[in-house]
Parts: sequence; C-alpha cells; structure tokens
Amino acid sequence: MNGSFQLVFLWTDILIYLLLVVIVASIVYIRKQAHLITPWKLVFQRKRGVISIIILLCYVAVGLLDSVHYRQALAMNNGTQHYSTEVISLLDHIVTPLRKQVEKTYSSPFATHLFVREIQTKEEGNIDYSYPRLKFAGSHLADPNDKWSDIRQTISKASLNGLVIGLGLILCLVVFITRTSKLSVNKLFILIREGTFPYPLLTVFLMILLISLLITNVAALSVNYHVMGTDKIGQDVLYQALKSVRTGLVIGTLTTLVMLPFALFMGIAAGYFKGWVDDIIQYIYTTLNSIPSVLLIAAAVLMLQVYMNNNPENFVTVAERADIRLLFLCLILGLTSWTGLCRILRGETLKLREIDYVLASRSLGAGSFTILYKHILPNLMHIVMIAVVLDFSGLVLAEAVLSYVGVGVDPSMNSWGNMINSARLEMAREPIVWWSLTAAFFSMFTLVLAANLFADVVRDAFDPRTQKK
Repeated sequence: MNGSFQLVFLWTDILIYLLLVVIVASIVYIRKQAHLITPWKLVFQRKRGVISIIILLCYVAVGLLDSVHYRQALAMNNGTQHYSTEVISLLDHIVTPLRKQVEKTYSSPFATHLFVREIQTKEEGNIDYSYPRLKFAGSHLADPNDKWSDIRQTISKASLNGLVIGLGLILCLVVFITRTSKLSVNKLFILIREGTFPYPLLTVFLMILLISLLITNVAALSVNYHVMGTDKIGQDVLYQALKSVRTGLVIGTLTTLVMLPFALFMGIAAGYFKGWVDDIIQYIYTTLNSIPSVLLIAAAVLMLQVYMNNNPENFVTVAERADIRLLFLCLILGLTSWTGLCRILRGETLKLREIDYVLASRSLGAGSFTILYKHILPNLMHIVMIAVVLDFSGLVLAEAVLSYVGVGVDPSMNSWGNMINSARLEMAREPIVWWSLTAAFFSMFTLVLAANLFADVVRDAFDPRTQKK
C-alpha cells in the first residue's frame, strides 16, 4: 500500500486478532445463557475478581497496542515508494520518547549522570575522571541538584491531571450504570454507601483513580527521566518492560489454545470410551511425560534456528524472524503441556459416565457424541476454565526460564526472560545494577499474581459445591 506507512501482519498478530474475535463472540453467547452468566456475575461481585480483571485488562491493552505493526515510509526514490526495514507498533509510537532516548550505557532510575565513570576533558582543558551527564535524562536542568524539586513539581502536576482523568472516567461509569439500571445517581450512591449494590463499585472507583494516577505520573516523568533506568546499551528499561508484556501474553494465551484441543479430545475420549482407546491415550501422554520437556523444546527451537539461518530470504525483517520463533515456541509448549489437563479430564469423565442422568440417556438410545456434547462436556467446563487460567501463569513463568537458559524467544525480542538473562551478569557488578531485574520481576509478578487471583475467583464461582455453600 502507498502512504506514510505499510501495515505488517505477523503470524502472532493474526492469531491475537482471531482470539479477540472469539472472546467477543463468547461474551455475546454467554450473555444469552442463564447458566453461564450466573457464575460470571459472581466473579464480578467479588473484590478480588474486580481488581484482578482491571489489572489484566491494563496488560491486555498494552499487548493489543503492541500487536498493531507497521513500517514507516522512506523518502521517494525515482517515483518508487520504499519502506523502512524496522517494524514498529502503535505502542512504539505512543512511547516514542522512551524508544528514542537512548543513552550511552547504564544509568540508575531518575539519574542525571551515567552509572560508570569516564575520562572527560573539561572546558578548561583539564582531564577529569567522573560521572558524565546523561544525554537525555535531566538535560533540561541547568543544575542537576534541582532534580528532586523538578520531580516533585512534575508529580504534583501529573497527579492533578490523573485525578481529573480518573474522576472523569468514574463519572462516565456512573452515568452508564444509572442508565442501564434505571437508578438515579442519588439512589445509586445510597446503595453503594449501604453496601447493598451487587457489585463492588467503590473498589472499581479506587482502582480507576490509582491506575490513572500511575499512568499520568509515569508518562510525565518519562519525558525527562528514565524512570526505571537504562541497560548496558543505554535503552530505557521501562520501555523494555512494556514491550515484554505482549510476549508474555502471547506465550500464555496462544500456547493454551494449542494445548486445549488435545487435552479436551484425549481426556474425554479416554475417560468415556475406556478400553483400548484409554490404553492408547495413556500410552501417548505417559511417553510424552517421560521426555524432559526442556530438552524437547531446546531441540525443536534449535532445528528452527538452523532452518532460519539456511533460508534467510523467507524472513524480510528481524521482527518476522523473531515472530516465527515465538510462534514455534508456543506450538512446542502447547504440544508438551496438555498432558496434565488431559489426566484431570480423564478422571472426571470416568466419574461422570456412571452418573444416573448419563446412564438414563444411554438407556434411552442417545448416541455417544450426543451424551458427550450435552452432558459430559458442560460438566467439565468449570475444570477447563480453572486449568486454563492457572496454566496461563505457569506458561508466563516458563518463558522466563526458557529464555534464561537460551532456548526461549529470539534475543532480539523484548521479553521478561531476556531481561532476566541479561541481568545475571549485571548482578555480579560492583556496585550492582539491580533495576533491570527488578523491573522484569515486578512486571511479571503483577501479571502472574493477577492471573492467579482471577483463577481463584473463577474456581469459586464455577464450582457447584462452593456455590451451594
């Protein structure tokens, strides 16, 4: 296409868009099913559920912005439009200062000078061995000693903007609720104050204010400072942490989509049909479990690396090369991680096939596939839902471990695993460069904690025994 940019559709981008369509279609379907909408209402009525969902939505928003890729147009040459080989995303465009303000090497959070000393020649001609000023961070200050007063002023202005934005979002939410529930604003606030409103709106309001304050403060401070410092090549660590969000989400979601069909089909078939079908499926997942998963993943990734090195013409940009490796890693992780859920579903299906209503359906002449679709599968979905959310957390952590040992995502791709891998030598320095590891740890910790809290709430909401209590 001609213009100022050329859209680039990576394989993982396409799968993310398809997943988004499936999620929207699922929401539309669930809203029409009373037996499905009831447990989801319970999820939204719990404070932990609301908090975890809001945090996860923030991560998803960052991931979606980083999944719209394009190549910028270059100057016209003999009437022909050429485009840059660098593939960037909407997130890159939004955080352009973070992407372009690259220093010489390490600098600590909010620093105005490099972390290491250098030999410098002063204006008087004297040679000095000291910490040079950073090229971008704090460059607007005539005197670096004014840094903290400047930071306080920036935080004050940004906090005021954050409060205004947060209160505006809360007002929009209140208007939406009053129109849909046909309540007056007065009545709504009375219900909230008395604690009789079915949803924890005070928690939602507080989370909106906190997130607004966090985003506005970080955005304002990032213009003139490196909030989380810089790494060895001078790149902003906050930028790396934000770019790593998409990698973690892709690993967690796409791998689950690969794993789920195998686990569902194999587990239900083994538990319901038993006999030789059960023997074959047990043999398959027992054999697969006997192979060390790290060695299997390493072998597959290294074979892909050899193919990419021998066929460089198939990969126009570095981003496409890294994306294929990420997609392949999702496939391998999915093929090696379905066995646990398969065993759980097999055991539950063995129990469900002997329940009275299943025996009655079979005696009335219902076919096996009808029984599986109408009776077995619906009673397994709460287990599937819980397992999927829990597996998401495990897969995000698995990416960090695999990248640390060198068989994870491509080194050119930002990921928390790559950040941790590069930080292992930094921790051996004197003084220690701690901020890269800290940024990766807290980014990953927040995502995994929110996912685990969400899984706990979903388990309680979908478990019939908990609902009875």
